[in-house]
Amino acid sequence: MFRDWEPIWLGVASALSLMAAPVGAVAAILSPMVFDPHQNLLNPAAWIAFLLIVSFWAVCIAAPYGAWVAYLRKLRTLAWLSMSAPVLWVLAAAASASFLPGA
Repeated sequence: MFRDWEPIWLGVASALSLMAAPVGAVAAILSPMVFDPHQNLLNPAAWIAFLLIVSFWAVCIAAPYGAWVAYLRKLRTLAWLSMSAPVLWVLAAAASASFLPGA
């Protein structure tokens, strides 16, 4: 039963990922604010958070593409792993931002 609905759920996940891309683009524009406190310029966690935020919009665009390529090649597990990339990216950015002073 689940295999019949799999393309529909993959389409829904793709749509959600593509809808998050503009949010990621706005976040990328505002990402230099990570370095507003002067001590953050030499903080490795700040640089990791900055790079994760800047690249989030690209992950939101690349994940559905990779998922559909994998799905059409009958690699269903890899397709769902690819679709989980934006969620994992947000979790990694939130985790690295928690190490910033004042966050």
